[in-house]
Amino acid sequence: MTGIIGVILGALVGFNYRKRIAEAKIGVAEERAERIVEDAKKDAEAKKKEILLEAKEESIKVKNEMEKEVRDRRNEQQRTERRLIQKEETLDRKADAYEKKEEQLNKRLEELEKQKEEINALHEEQIKELERISGLTREEAKNYILATVENDVKHEATLMIKEIESKAKLEADRRSREIVANAIQKCAVDHVAETTVSVVQLPNDEMKGRIIGREGRNIRALETLTGIDLIIDDTPEAVILSGFDPIRREIARIALEKLIVDGRVHPSRIEEMVEKAKKEVEVIIRDEGEAATFDTGVNGLHPELVKLLGKLKYRTSYGQNVLKHSMEVAHLTGLMAAELGVDVNIAKRAGLLHDIGKSVDHEMEGSHVSIGVDLCRKYKESPLVINAVEAHHGDVDPESIIAILVQAADAISAARPGARRETLESYIKRLQKLEEIADNFKGVEKSFAIQAGRELRIIIVPEDVNDEGMTLLARDIAKKIEDELEYPGQIKVNLIRETRAVEYAK
Repeated sequence: MTGIIGVILGALVGFNYRKRIAEAKIGVAEERAERIVEDAKKDAEAKKKEILLEAKEESIKVKNEMEKEVRDRRNEQQRTERRLIQKEETLDRKADAYEKKEEQLNKRLEELEKQKEEINALHEEQIKELERISGLTREEAKNYILATVENDVKHEATLMIKEIESKAKLEADRRSREIVANAIQKCAVDHVAETTVSVVQLPNDEMKGRIIGREGRNIRALETLTGIDLIIDDTPEAVILSGFDPIRREIARIALEKLIVDGRVHPSRIEEMVEKAKKEVEVIIRDEGEAATFDTGVNGLHPELVKLLGKLKYRTSYGQNVLKHSMEVAHLTGLMAAELGVDVNIAKRAGLLHDIGKSVDHEMEGSHVSIGVDLCRKYKESPLVINAVEAHHGDVDPESIIAILVQAADAISAARPGARRETLESYIKRLQKLEEIADNFKGVEKSFAIQAGRELRIIIVPEDVNDEGMTLLARDIAKKIEDELEYPGQIKVNLIRETRAVEYAK
C-alpha cells in the first residue's frame, strides 16, 4: 500500500510540475503574441502614415499638373480669342471696303443702264430709218440675207466637195496603181505549171521487167506502200508515176530512183527504200519551210507551221505551186505595206500564211481558209494574221489594211500570165454549172456567168421576189455555189430586180 500511495503521489507531483511548465509556456506565448500584435499595429500605423503621405503627395502633384494644364488652356484660349478678335476686325474692314465697292458698282450699273437705254433708242431709230429706206421689215431683211448667204454657202460647199472628191479619187487611183505596179515589178518570180504525174528515167528497158517483178509482185508492193500508180507502157526507158498526192508521188519517185541505182528490186528492198524516201522527204519539207521563212524574212514561226509551209512545195492550185505562190504573196504584201507605211513584218507573215490550210486540206474536213484559221489560232498567231487568212477569199470582212493587202497580193499572184492553168473544158463546165445553180432557184428569170466566171448576174422576176427577199436569195445562191463548186478567188452574185411598164401610143 505504501508503494501504491508513493506512486500516486509521485504521479500527482509530476502532473503538477508539467502543468506549471505548460502554464509558463502559455504565458510566454501570450506575451509573444501580444508583442507581435503590438508590432503589427505599429507597422500598420507606419504603413498607413506612409500611404497617406504618398497619396497626399500624389494628389498635390496631380493638382499642380491640372492647374498647369488649366493655365495652358486658359493661355491658349486667350490667344485664340485675340486671333478671332483680329480676324473679326479684318473682316469688318473688308466688309466696309466691299460695301464701298458695291456702292461704286451700283452707281456704275445705273450709268450703264442709262447708256444702254440710249443705245437701244438710237438702234431702234436706225432700224426704223433703214426699214423706211429699204421698204423691208426687220424679219424680211433677216430672211433675205440668210437665204442669200445660205445659197452662196451651199453652192461653194458643193463645188468644194466635188473638187475634193475628184482630186481624192484621182490621187487614190494613181497612188494605188503606182503601188501595185511597183510591187509587181519588184517581185517577179518564175512560174512552172505543176502536173499530177512524175516521170522516172530508166537506164534501159530491161529495168521495166525488174520493176514489175515476178507476177507483178514488185510493182504491187511499190504501189501499195506509196499509194501511187506506176504506169509502165511503151515509153522508152521511162516509168510514169501517177497520183494526186504530190508528197506520196515524190516519195515513190525517190524510192524508185534509189531502187534503180541499187539494182536490187524485191518487196523487202522496196519497203526499205520507201522508208528512206519518206525520211528524206520529211527533211526536204522542213528545209523548204525554213528556206521560205528565210527568203521572205518572216521569223518566229512555230516549228509546226514551218513544216506545214514546207508541205506546200508539193501542193498545187490550178497548176501553180502553192509554196511559190505564198512566198510571192508575202513579198507583194510586204512591198505594198512598205509603200503605205504599214507594219511590213506582220504583212509578210500574213501573206506567207494565207494558204497554210492547203497543206492539210486533203487530210481534214473544211475549206483551206477555215483550216488555215484554225491552224493559226492553234499556234498563237496574232489576230491581224488570223483575220487576213480568214478574209483573203472574202469569207469575212477585212478588219485591217493588211487583210486588204493580202487579198490584193493573192489576186496579183494568181493573175500573172502563166501562173495558173485551167483547161477550156473545165472552164466552160464551171460557167454552165454556175448558171444552172442560179436557174434552179425560184424567182430567177435568167442568169449570166460573166467576167470569166467571177461574176454571176441574175435577173429576178419582180412579182416573185421583193426587195427584202433579194438579200436572202443572194445569200442562198452564194452558199450553194460554195458547197457545190471549186473555183479560184471569189464569185460575185449580182441580183437585178426591175419593174417595167410598157404602153403603146396608137
